[in-house]
Amino acid sequence: MSVTTLDPRTALVVIDLQHGIVGLPVKPYPAADVVARNVELAEAFRARNLPVVLVRVSFAADGADAMPGRTERQGSGAAFPEGWDVIVDEMSGHPGDIHVTKHNWSAFFGTDLDVQLRRRGITQVVVTGIATSIGVESTARDAYASGYHVTLATDAMADADAEAHTNSVERLFPRLGESGTTAEILELLAKTHA
Repeated sequence: MSVTTLDPRTALVVIDLQHGIVGLPVKPYPAADVVARNVELAEAFRARNLPVVLVRVSFAADGADAMPGRTERQGSGAAFPEGWDVIVDEMSGHPGDIHVTKHNWSAFFGTDLDVQLRRRGITQVVVTGIATSIGVESTARDAYASGYHVTLATDAMADADAEAHTNSVERLFPRLGESGTTAEILELLAKTHA
């Protein structure tokens, strides 16, 4: 894992740090640590006038916009509690942030994320959040396929399944971009965006 550079126009893309997801048990880092590292990253990006994108997943109460298709593993079918899709307080409340609501795994599919980034001249994204093997990985794949340079802050993400997290970090992320810790990314951000 090695982060070599951050482009002058890099955005932080934070996946699903919302009440209904942050409250679930995740590995290898507790959700509170993931949120704290994302707060550090977001503050550093905002201080340099670089975009922070807060992505949340949400579905209509009747489920009409839920992902269709047969899968071997179905959801619980239970209704989501009130406020489950609200971004956690630690990350919210910054008027300059870009908010994206997705209805799929990837923050690019069926949203205006690509348009929001391209209008701002963004060439690179730092992707973080929960869950590593689902929303983070899917978003990183689509960012790579869309021509963005991709960086993954591996200690600013976690997953319900530790093996799935490890598989993404060790096997898939090296094919999609560069990975590093929050501290490494902050250090590089300070050097390249002083």
